[in-house]
Amino acid sequence: MSTLLTTFDTWKPRQSSNSSDDLIAELVRRKLLPQHTHLSRNIPVDFQLAPEKVLSVVETLQPDLIVCCGMAEKRSHLTVEANGKHQGDILYTSLPLKTLVEQTQSTKISHNTGRFVCNYLYYSVLKYIQVHQLKTQCLFVHVPPLNPENLEITVRDFSTILKLLQPVVSS
Repeated sequence: MSTLLTTFDTWKPRQSSNSSDDLIAELVRRKLLPQHTHLSRNIPVDFQLAPEKVLSVVETLQPDLIVCCGMAEKRSHLTVEANGKHQGDILYTSLPLKTLVEQTQSTKISHNTGRFVCNYLYYSVLKYIQVHQLKTQCLFVHVPPLNPENLEITVRDFSTILKLLQPVVSS
């Protein structure tokens, strides 16, 4: 089973990094990523470029699972997003979010991906999967700003989610 993980770049001058990319870098450093995981990091925070770049990688790799990650500056814990919205259309992930979060320490399910590029990327990937009738699964995960208090639990929860997704997606 192959997995594609994506992260965003920063979008404000005051940001030294994006917590989504920091989290994936930490997982790489600790060797906690599943086998056959591909990374597309520092996606531009741009409504047109983000989906173009990610969908280009999806077309090339044809992964079984896509996990898009973005930073949620005002959240304090990891959140898995239930849906992406665009112009009144709402597309939901088919992944068992409740089962995933029940086995984590602090991750929550969110029904509000926001109105920024994160939401549009999630919607665009879900729409692409729908239109092309792919068996590929997709999830969007919002990552809070990382700090010494939440780093370990965030790494543990995200790693747990990735492990739990492996058998779900490959079945």
